[in-house]
Amino acid sequence: MTDTTSAKAKRNIIFLVLVASLGYFVDIYDLLVFLIVRLKSLKDIGINDKDMLAKGQLIINVQMAGLLLGGIVWGIIGDKLGRIKVLFGSILLYSVANFANGFVHDVNTYAIIRFIAGLGLAGELGAGITLVSETLSKENRGYGTMIVAVIGLLGTTAAFFAAKFGWRNAYFIGGGLGIVLLLLRIGTFESGMYKNIEQTKISKGNFFILFNNWERFKKYLFCILIGAPLWYVVGVFIGFCDQFGKALGAKALLSPADGVFYSYIGIAIGDIFAGLLAQVTKSRKFTMMVFLILSVISVTFYLSATGITSEQFKWLAFFMGCSVGYWATFVTIASEQFGTNIRSTVTTTVPNFVRGSLIPITLGFNALVTHNGILKSGYIMMGILTIIALFALSQLKETFGKDLNYLEIN
Repeated sequence: MTDTTSAKAKRNIIFLVLVASLGYFVDIYDLLVFLIVRLKSLKDIGINDKDMLAKGQLIINVQMAGLLLGGIVWGIIGDKLGRIKVLFGSILLYSVANFANGFVHDVNTYAIIRFIAGLGLAGELGAGITLVSETLSKENRGYGTMIVAVIGLLGTTAAFFAAKFGWRNAYFIGGGLGIVLLLLRIGTFESGMYKNIEQTKISKGNFFILFNNWERFKKYLFCILIGAPLWYVVGVFIGFCDQFGKALGAKALLSPADGVFYSYIGIAIGDIFAGLLAQVTKSRKFTMMVFLILSVISVTFYLSATGITSEQFKWLAFFMGCSVGYWATFVTIASEQFGTNIRSTVTTTVPNFVRGSLIPITLGFNALVTHNGILKSGYIMMGILTIIALFALSQLKETFGKDLNYLEIN
């Protein structure tokens, strides 16, 4: 390879990581914009305070259902037709949904459009992480996925400030960002590993091979379970902090928008430290274990903060965010566990199943609240999810530095 060719290859890789990062930036913007504008948007369309929690949970759960379905659809497309097609199709779908969200006037329409947005959002992260993992060297792919996560998670900051221009405008801005990204994606290239098998007769994107082998299925299930505590912290403790604040005797109403903003700054910083810790220790499993334990500590501080103030909540939201800043590490672990012909399906479905796990987690949490109260239930559910995640992590093999150029045989 000549110096000129080598320099061009490096520029292409940098451009690919940048485009994947910006894709996740817009993905996170759209994923969290509802949590940020939830109270204001629901009040504006006529929802009273008594129904605020139930209607908010309905919409977020419907969005998560879209992510569940979309994760399967886009994952299969990524393995059958290529990772690039997913990057284009997903961004177009959720950009259109964002624009439509700016025009809603009732809960049912709001929920339907968030479902469509969820379908689109489902493809973004998995395709981006798969492309980066398959393109960078095995020694450096951890840095690449870390960059994608850190830049992507800052999409929360954009959503937070966009919401200051009005919740409808926040959705319009999100749609516009998606269209700009769509134009930037012209010129991105397909994964070399995928191109090597693109024209072969090997089965690609067969979702069901994840279930026809007990060992493979267990590995897939464990990949999902290790990430569940993260979305419990974000979707329940942060997303419904106004309810926890009341139980803690907060001096003022705690703002979900502030919570999302500060927690995601924490997640971005946590992702940097998690990525660096994995590179130094050469162990993604050890890194995950450290952060799972930290998340329990941070939640304990939060649930014991009697008389919490808005300023204290911002710091606790940031701390909780840092402690669950293992998103990039978790998704990379899933990507590294499976062969090229099913990798996109796994890398896309796993994070979306984790996001979708918020539905049964919320139902279980609500059932606990009926008998135990919101604070005690918070402890119980966090303990259950963490124990399950630690067990699942112990069953997975270490994948740091693993060669990814292999296939899954039916």
